[in-house]
Amino acid sequence: MNRYRLPLAALALAFGMLTAGAPARAADKLSVLLEWFVNPDHAPLVVAKELGLFEKHGLDVELIAPSDPAAPPRLVAAGQADVALHYQPSLMLDVETKLPLVRFGTLVETPLNTVMVLEDGPVKTLGDLKGKRIGYSASGIEDSVLTQMLASAGLTVKDVELVNVNFALTASLISGNVDATIGAYRNFELTQLRLEGKPGRAFYPEENGVPPYDELIYVTSRDKIADPRLPRFLAAVEEATLFLTNHPDEALALFLKAYPDLDDELNRTAFTQTLPRFAKRPFALDAGRHERFAAFMVEKKLIAAVPPLESYAVELKPAEIKP
Repeated sequence: MNRYRLPLAALALAFGMLTAGAPARAADKLSVLLEWFVNPDHAPLVVAKELGLFEKHGLDVELIAPSDPAAPPRLVAAGQADVALHYQPSLMLDVETKLPLVRFGTLVETPLNTVMVLEDGPVKTLGDLKGKRIGYSASGIEDSVLTQMLASAGLTVKDVELVNVNFALTASLISGNVDATIGAYRNFELTQLRLEGKPGRAFYPEENGVPPYDELIYVTSRDKIADPRLPRFLAAVEEATLFLTNHPDEALALFLKAYPDLDDELNRTAFTQTLPRFAKRPFALDAGRHERFAAFMVEKKLIAAVPPLESYAVELKPAEIKP
């Protein structure tokens, strides 16, 4: 037991005292479109809201789950929202189509995607996938990731059978309709399989020939990149991420208080497993990582050329909190 751990109420009081002495000012509204329904991947955003950190930085942030997961980047590009969560690889495709989007921060700094199989099944290595059926939900980037992973084991896509399972990745694997899946997340589907009594095994792209990339990033439209709300937003997210790191149990309690319908073993486990993957420095831009993945996408003929980094990614300067 950690005798230095403060109760949740005391931590909330401490954060309240930090902001109580500041003069009141009108909060600037900021709309943030999520890439999916609320889940533990969004913990820093939820915790920042629950702790009043956005308010501390003069922001009134609205977190919006999309009805169409493909819509947020287009809506932000069209000026119908301020910020969207997006995937680094998908941003590269948007840049190719001239969508005026710019990455200005990172939420999840490691890949979450995997090739997944059942632990007690016949596939023990990627090489064992020869002649097997692999389920997928979306083509495009995942095709190229799978192609590279198979190549690392001396295989090609002609050595396997691809099956569109329409997002039923876990169900199709458990039922035996496929021998493996591409697109299952290491922080969700592995736990889901275990809870179903069918433990899984994951093969990670970044360990099998695919350059590492940021799974989730923050994007805005190019004409808003100088908006002073953006560095204040990232500053609040950074504080929340450090709170998550230092006080994971209290952070989980705040997350579940905000979304009690997620209070089950799957989401509690996903919350814990995602903690080390959140960007502790959301402002920081790893230029080399972006350029290496862009080169990978050119190699796989997903984009025509490596675009100039400054055309789609920036590193903002942290905002100062005005007294």
